[in-house]
Amino acid sequence: MFFAHSDDTNDDCNWQPLAEHLFGVGRLAGGFAEAFGAAPLAEVAGCLHDLGKYTAEFQSRLRGGRPVDHASWGAVVARQKYKSLGTLLAYGIAGHHAGLANGRERGERTPLQERLSADLPKLDPQWQQEVSLPDILPPPNDFRPDKALAGFQQSFLARMLFSCVVDADFLDTEAYYRRLDANPKPLRGSPVELRQLREKLDDHLTGFIVDSEVNRLRGEILSGVRGKAEQPPGLFSLTVPTGGGKTLASLAFALDHAIANGLRRIIFVIPFTSIVEQTAAVFRKAFGEWGELAVLEHHSAFVDDPNKAPEARDKLALAMENWDWPVVVTTSVQFFESLFAARPSRCRKLHNIAGSVVILDEAQALPLVQLRPCVAVLGELARNYRSSIVLCTATQPALLAQDFPGGFDDVVELAPDPPRLFRALERVTVRHIGEVNDAALAARFAETPQALCIVNNRRHARELYRLIADLPGARHLTTLMCARHRSQALAAIKADLRAGRPVRLVATSLIEAGVDIDFPTVWRAEAGLDAIAQAAGRCNREGQRIAAGSEVLIFSNQSWPPPPELRQAAQAAAEVWRRPSGSPLAQQAIQEYFRQLYWDKGEKALDKHGLLALLSASGVDNLPMEQLDRDFRMIESALMPVIVPFDDVACTALAKLAYAEGCGQLARDLQPYLVQVPRNAFAALRAVGAIQPVNPLRFGDQFMQLLNPALYDAKHGLSWEDPAFIEAEKTIW
Repeated sequence: MFFAHSDDTNDDCNWQPLAEHLFGVGRLAGGFAEAFGAAPLAEVAGCLHDLGKYTAEFQSRLRGGRPVDHASWGAVVARQKYKSLGTLLAYGIAGHHAGLANGRERGERTPLQERLSADLPKLDPQWQQEVSLPDILPPPNDFRPDKALAGFQQSFLARMLFSCVVDADFLDTEAYYRRLDANPKPLRGSPVELRQLREKLDDHLTGFIVDSEVNRLRGEILSGVRGKAEQPPGLFSLTVPTGGGKTLASLAFALDHAIANGLRRIIFVIPFTSIVEQTAAVFRKAFGEWGELAVLEHHSAFVDDPNKAPEARDKLALAMENWDWPVVVTTSVQFFESLFAARPSRCRKLHNIAGSVVILDEAQALPLVQLRPCVAVLGELARNYRSSIVLCTATQPALLAQDFPGGFDDVVELAPDPPRLFRALERVTVRHIGEVNDAALAARFAETPQALCIVNNRRHARELYRLIADLPGARHLTTLMCARHRSQALAAIKADLRAGRPVRLVATSLIEAGVDIDFPTVWRAEAGLDAIAQAAGRCNREGQRIAAGSEVLIFSNQSWPPPPELRQAAQAAAEVWRRPSGSPLAQQAIQEYFRQLYWDKGEKALDKHGLLALLSASGVDNLPMEQLDRDFRMIESALMPVIVPFDDVACTALAKLAYAEGCGQLARDLQPYLVQVPRNAFAALRAVGAIQPVNPLRFGDQFMQLLNPALYDAKHGLSWEDPAFIEAEKTIW
């Protein structure tokens, strides 16, 4: 008998038969691919993925022999038997441990073509008796090819099939080892159904009181959005002014739409890690008793070691999720980079995006350098993977086909008459006040007891805060504070604002997205119109003051010009300011701004690494799978996470992590205590021992803890300018 997996004994009576494993993976993979009409393809890939274990060399490996390539044989058979479709399967079969390789070009992994022609151990003919394969493989049902996107579509289908096989392999292997542990209770998935969540949400929404014109309009938006939920799956936009209640309105639409169309889950994609936790908390509260069982947060801060090729029991230690939950709240980085990824741990969840409602919150925040690939992948999900995409924002980017190369067609607007809504919810007056230096800003703060100033980088925020630190109610808020710290600070700020106490707040742009806060006056450093609109959403948010007296004042500052990544956005905004087109935040002005910005950037700059051009020149046998993974980065300058032991919860989780075998739940517990720092700062902190890894033998450098509390304070958060500075009485070694 041939075996797939072994236990810790030499007695093979409890070993997993290979045919059982192949059948199990094939069955699971085929079920996963039903959502996009490719069940036969995924089932064959699952049945072939470990075909190379039908060799004497691999069976010897199970008894302590040397490692052997067992993935290539299945790829060879798939290619020989099914030609082009078999080649698509071959990428995932050959890469189901190490990851997807390029078709021909050498990268860190051996190219597929070399794998297919390699000298492999002899395959025992018994496999043909135990593995049944169809003579013909059909393409996915109702697949809509696009000649202009042929290479892109092929690479994406290969990756989605890879996802089905990888997740099925993980789950079947996991189930086998859990049986050995006499613990058959499943680890994954949620028992909650979407209908149950909708009932709880409906109960929650009935508690809202229409006690103001703003709340009346929020109710109108909610009703109008839900009224369009019966639409078939496709592309949608939800264009709602900031403060219009789009978060819960989009959730209600997503639940109604998913139930009406038989879709499986709802995925909220948020551009900023800082508000993932906040959004997930809103949803859990709305879902009442089902909240903890229904909502999964998946940040991008903690990832598995890219040099690991997990096998057997090691798979149980991975913190990555397969998104098999009713509601997933994740970041843009995690979502989009996974859709172009090559590693098994990042790709295993992808098949669960098919047949789902994807809410793209703050859609305008997609990075310009990857905008065309992002638009292409969203369009493909809607076109061939039965996903509904909702572009949700107050500042809708100009991504329709007539405005954008490769843009969207047939986008259905969900909000009832957006121009009227924007006029009705116009609560501020926006003016550009020219050059204002830091001394002048500090003087304005001294004259204004409640005001918010938003600047473009953390250094500027800290310097401006230093100038006003002695004023009553002076506050500072940046991503140098961990999320738990920011949450506490925001709670105190809101309480002071409600009580009429002084609040003089300096913040970076983190406060512009999803933070429910209401100032009478906001000052904003020059930026794009989308950022200015978000800043305006923190002024007179509840409409309790007159618009003429609620000012959003835009200023320039020669000492702190917009950073390079914001410079063109600020210039495009300046172009719109100069045009006599009414309010700079009107829908027409926003569309003019985005058209100007995309024109200024040019097509090539909207796909910095030329990934779409690369794919258009690729055929099925030379897809650049590894290169896509390497070059598609939502954030060009990588940041590194440092865990701050901010409170007892963090300290307890860190203490448990030091002796833990697995890290999934502990990683989620520690996410609110992360501060992301540049690589050079990370290296400086590590060089002097200010940070060190937790449980490095088990997790490597995945979890880096701040050991020097003198580098973190309640006003500024984390400092690294002089990481060697240590106050001995405050240091814990």
